[in-house]
Amino acid sequence: MREFNLIVTCPRGMEFDAVYNIKDLLSEVGDSEAEAWETDISGLILAKTRLDPIEAVRRIRDYVKANPDRVGVVKRIIPIQRYVQSRIEAIVDAVRELKDMIKENEKFRITIEKRHTQLGSREIIVEAAKLIDRKVDLENPDKIVLIEIVGPMTGISILKPSDIVNLEKEVSGAG
Repeated sequence: MREFNLIVTCPRGMEFDAVYNIKDLLSEVGDSEAEAWETDISGLILAKTRLDPIEAVRRIRDYVKANPDRVGVVKRIIPIQRYVQSRIEAIVDAVRELKDMIKENEKFRITIEKRHTQLGSREIIVEAAKLIDRKVDLENPDKIVLIEIVGPMTGISILKPSDIVNLEKEVSGAG
């Protein structure tokens, strides 16, 4: 599997169109060399941008607010900061590298999305949470430790809730 720094969702069966859609959106916001490809998971494509992935998502959010007709079939865009093998030790090491992005006064939660894996969510959460000496808030966190397992590879990010863009909501004004 190729290295990715964006996870993109779309309606099932629309993956081919979503590849072109996300590449077009990334080109519009400053990365004409972005790559995107289908996965064997319905409704999921992966992308690699040369931009900082969080900045790319922010730029796309601003772009679609100004150009709602350009949304196409892309639903959600999730920035990924670390890319590791889908092994608990590798995932925990990546969380260790990123954990200082959660400031002392901030609350967090861990969210795991699993696709094509037998890894246990509970074990990952327990091991990752041990590393973060901050308060947990499952309902209203300042930061989300996002662990996106996609078969043999896992993307990890520590994000503000607003760093994940849902284009449908953005265009409708609900986002």
